[in-house]
Amino acid sequence: MLLTILATDLDGTFLGGSPTQRSELVLVFVCGRGQAFMQQLATVLPVRPDHLIGDVGTSVSSGPQYAPLPPLERWLDAAWPADAAARIERQMQAHPQLRPQAVLSGRRRSYLFDNPAQTHAARHAMHGVGFDTLLSDNQYFDVLPRGVQKGPTLLRTLMALGLPAQRTLVLNDLSMFETGLAGVAVGNREAELDAAIAHHRNVYRSPHPGAAAVLDALRRFHQRGNFHGFITGHRLSQATL
Repeated sequence: MLLTILATDLDGTFLGGSPTQRSELVLVFVCGRGQAFMQQLATVLPVRPDHLIGDVGTSVSSGPQYAPLPPLERWLDAAWPADAAARIERQMQAHPQLRPQAVLSGRRRSYLFDNPAQTHAARHAMHGVGFDTLLSDNQYFDVLPRGVQKGPTLLRTLMALGLPAQRTLVLNDLSMFETGLAGVAVGNREAELDAAIAHHRNVYRSPHPGAAAVLDALRRFHQRGNFHGFITGHRLSQATL
């Protein structure tokens, strides 16, 4: 772990300058995990996220209490009708090779597979009844509301919160890269992701892994004027990522 220690006076230094000279960072976690897991994780992390997008983009919580965002709730509910789960389960009965995941949350249905070839017919069936599908980590098969994934949900969340898209940096996710937001792919990215972003000019391919790639990207975007500043006042937990 790379440790950075900042020792600073406050008046006239850390808290000095006009509002236009200070920058706010807002941290958004965007993950396939459920809200319960993410909120529990937030209580033990040294840096607390401000907003949580979970369940592959099908759930959102915001603010100190991680409350639902009404505009996002309305959008997600409209994309996931009350009978969605039942319709999906009826279709999936024809595909017993896909096993339901034991723990499930958000507006989605999730399954496990052993071979990607097992998913072809199920994907076709889901698209035929109006749902999108997502394969990940060579084992997860998610059935999602049409047009809902991490990237689209992030864009709507930024809009609902009044956060500027041009000041947003996204990390290591194809759906978020496809929004056109500035992005960074870490050096230890998967080969499939590397191939998928071959022509994405909005994505910086860092040679560094993990957190080192984040720091690398922040430095580059800051230098180019596309992503400014890291700290406002004494809030270190704020970054739109």
